[in-house]
Amino acid sequence: MIIPSSLSALAVKRLTSTSPGWTCAKCRNQLLPRPTFLRTPVSRQYGTSRPPFANPKPSRPRRRAALLAATGTAATVGGLLAVGDDVKHVYNAAERTGRVALALVVCINDYRTTLNQRETIADPDESSRVLKACHQRCADRTLKVLEKSGGIFIKLGQHLSAMNYLLPSEWTTTFIPLQDKCPVSSYESIEQMFRADTGEDLLDYFSDFSTEPIGAASLAQVHLATIKETGQKVAVKVQHPSLQEWSKLDISLTKFTFSTLKRFFPEYDLEWLSSEVESSLPQELDFRCEAENSIRMKAHFSVIPALPLVIPDVVWAKRRILVMAYEAGHRLDDLDYIDSNGIDRDEVSATLAHIFNEMIFGEGAPLHCDPHGGNIAIRKKQSRSSRREANFDIVLYDHGLYRDIPSDLRRSYAKMWLAIIDGDMDRMKKYVSEVAGIGEDKFPLFASAITGRDFTVVSSSIMKPKEASEQKTMSTALQEGLIVDLVQMLGQVPRVILLILKTNDLTRSLDESLHTRQGPVRQFLILARYCMRTVFHEQLEEIRRLGSPLWPSNALRIFSAWLSFTRVELKLEAFELWLSVKRMLGYQNNNNSSNAIELGSSAIA
Repeated sequence: MIIPSSLSALAVKRLTSTSPGWTCAKCRNQLLPRPTFLRTPVSRQYGTSRPPFANPKPSRPRRRAALLAATGTAATVGGLLAVGDDVKHVYNAAERTGRVALALVVCINDYRTTLNQRETIADPDESSRVLKACHQRCADRTLKVLEKSGGIFIKLGQHLSAMNYLLPSEWTTTFIPLQDKCPVSSYESIEQMFRADTGEDLLDYFSDFSTEPIGAASLAQVHLATIKETGQKVAVKVQHPSLQEWSKLDISLTKFTFSTLKRFFPEYDLEWLSSEVESSLPQELDFRCEAENSIRMKAHFSVIPALPLVIPDVVWAKRRILVMAYEAGHRLDDLDYIDSNGIDRDEVSATLAHIFNEMIFGEGAPLHCDPHGGNIAIRKKQSRSSRREANFDIVLYDHGLYRDIPSDLRRSYAKMWLAIIDGDMDRMKKYVSEVAGIGEDKFPLFASAITGRDFTVVSSSIMKPKEASEQKTMSTALQEGLIVDLVQMLGQVPRVILLILKTNDLTRSLDESLHTRQGPVRQFLILARYCMRTVFHEQLEEIRRLGSPLWPSNALRIFSAWLSFTRVELKLEAFELWLSVKRMLGYQNNNNSSNAIELGSSAIA
C-alpha cells in the first residue's frame, strides 16, 4: 500500500512535538555468560548418590543451625538443578524480555528528548535533520534486537520493512536486510524435531535429505529430500524448533511494545498490528492449516485451467513439518531468466492480476495474504496445447496466512472499485463506508491508500500512468504529518480489509518489480472484469428473489445486468486484441499511450 497524499484535497495538519517516528525495540547489552550450574544437568554432577561431606562434626547448637542452612541451600540448589532446562528457559526468557524492554525504554526516551529539542530549533532543515538522526539511531537499535531475538521478531521486521506508507524511510530501509537475513536451524535440531513429532528417524523415511536448506524464512526453512518408499522428490518445510519455546512470549512482547508506544505516543496507535500478529501467527505456526489452505487453493483453481497457476501437492503434514511435491522456479524479479526464455513481462503481470483478483472476488475463493517475492516463482512451460496458452507457469508457495472474504464485503468492495475506476465520487464514498466504515472526512485518505495513488489522480482518472512528480507529492505528504492520520484510520478498519490492503501492496510491488512496458490500463480493465462479474452474480440473486426469471420484468433485468457485464468483457477482449496486434507488428507498449488510456477509461462508462 503506497500512501495517499494530495495535500490540496486533504487538510493535513503539520505535527509539532509529535512527529511520526517510533517503533520496536533495541538492545545494546551483550549477553552475560550463563552461570556454570545452569549449563550442567544434575545427572552429570551427582547422579543419584549423595555427595560426601568432609567437615568435622560441630557442636549440637551450631550443628542444628548448620543443618538447617545446609538443608535450605541444598533444597534450593537441588531444586534448581532438578529442573535445569526450566531454569535455563526462565533465564533466557528474562534475558529476552529485558532486551526488548531496555530497547523500548531507550527509544522512547530518545524520541521524547528529540521532539522536545525540535521545539527550540527555528531552522526547518535542522529540525528535520535532528529527527531523521533520531529515526536512524532507534532503527539501528531495533534491528539489533530483532536479529538477536530471531523467529517472530524477524517476521515482524520484514513486515515493518514493507510499511513505507507508515514508517519513516530510516526505519524501512534499515530493516530491508531482514528480508534475506533469516535464521537457519541446524540439521541436528531438525533431526531431533522430526523424531519427536513423527516417532521415527529422518533417514528412516527419506532415502536422502539435504543437510543445507534451499531456502530459509523467519518461521521455517525448506530442505530437498527423496521419499524412500516411492522415490518421489519432495520439498520438506520444517519449522524452526526454537519457535515452540518462544512464540507465546514473543507475541506478548510484541503486544506490550505496541501498547507502550501508544501510551507515550497516542496519536501513533499501531496496536492493530500486534492484534493481527496475535491472531494470524498461531495459524501460520500450524502447518496442518497451511496444508488445508493449499488443498483448497489448488481445488479452486483446478476448474480455471486458463490460469497457469501451480500449487505444490501436499504429501502429508504435521504441526511443524510439511512435505510437499517439489516445484522449482525462479523469482519474479529475475528479469534475465524471464527475458532469456522469451517470457513476456506484460503477460506475467496480467496473469498475476487475474490470479489475485480471482482470489479476492471469486465465489468461495480463499485469499493468499502473503504474496511477497519469496513466495511466488515463475518457470518456463515445456509444452503448450495452443499458441494462446501462456508459455510460463506461476508457482505459489507458503499458504500459511489465508483469509475468507465474506460475500457481502466482497460485493461492496467490487462496487467500490467500479466507482473508483469510473471516477464517481458519490458512489466511492458510499462503498468506502460499507467496506471500511470510513466517513467522509477520511475518505480521500482511504481512497489513496487503497489505490496507491494521489487523491487528485483518483478523483480524476485512475487510468493515468504514475509519474515521478506524483510519488514526490505523496512522500512530501508523509513528511508533513499525513502519516499519523493514516495510522489512526487503519486502526479503525476491519482486519480482513487490512489483509486485502496488504495483498494489494504486495502484488503491486511484484508488478513494479517486473518493469512492464504497459501502463495501468490493462490492470484496471482486468480488475473491472472481476468486479462486474461479482456485481452480476449479486444482481442475479436479487432477481431470483423477485420471482421467476421468465417474467418479462425479471427477464429485462437479467438482460440489462448481462449487458453491463458483457460490455466490460468485450472492452477487455478488445484491449487484449489491440495489444496482440501491436506485438505482431513489432511495436512496443507505451506507458503514455493516449489511445490505451481512452479505451480503458471508457470500459465502464
